[in-house]
Amino acid sequence: MSPATILDRIRDLFASDPGAHLDCISDAFEKGTLTEPARPMSDQELARAIREFRSAPVSDWSLAKLSRRFVEASTPRDD
Repeated sequence: MSPATILDRIRDLFASDPGAHLDCISDAFEKGTLTEPARPMSDQELARAIREFRSAPVSDWSLAKLSRRFVEASTPRDD
């Protein structure tokens, strides 16, 4: 999967509108300037980042999108 495709999927999942941060990442993918961190994240840093992410409030937009996905998934399809 290309970096552009990955970024588009991330945009679809999490961004309610295209933001400057995602555009910056996209530009770095295209220019080849996006590099890995000099030092990998430690287990403690990863755990802290996950706690911070999970403690952030969920937006109304995210809840509405998730609700639509559940409704679509539970609707029988005519195959």
